[in-house]
Amino acid sequence: MPMDKNTIDIGREFAAWRVPEYERHARSKRWYIGASVIALFLLFYAFWTTNFLFAVIIIVSALVIILRDGGEPEMVDVILTTEGAAVGRKFYDYDELKDFSIVYKPNIGVKNLYFEFKNSMKPRLSIPLDDMNPLPIRENLLKYLPEDIERTDQPTSEGLAKLFKL
Repeated sequence: MPMDKNTIDIGREFAAWRVPEYERHARSKRWYIGASVIALFLLFYAFWTTNFLFAVIIIVSALVIILRDGGEPEMVDVILTTEGAAVGRKFYDYDELKDFSIVYKPNIGVKNLYFEFKNSMKPRLSIPLDDMNPLPIRENLLKYLPEDIERTDQPTSEGLAKLFKL
């Protein structure tokens, strides 16, 4: 990769693919009715307990869901290199990452790569593997990061988000 003052050397690429920016769920009319009822109940509760911050959080959350549902997710590039991982416009150096794990459960539709950060304040990075073969990715990542072999399932938060179509 040529170097100039506006680029950094991200190393030699060993895997690249494209994924949607976020998972888009097919939501029925019934889902929207149920979500509206729950949101109205939570708003009533927030005002009844004079917890206006909670009311603002409920309203902002509803707006985000409505706005995200209106368009298609943008496709982002995922590039794994000898120096780190590039996801969209962000580059994560292996020095920032604590470990990685691959959860591959095709019978339930889970095929994801997870990166945990050394900084516990940063959330886990979850990347769908889509049609990628996880074995060469795992073999290459083991050269740079330890593998978290304890993780054998997707995180509960992701399972709940998929279940409730959030």
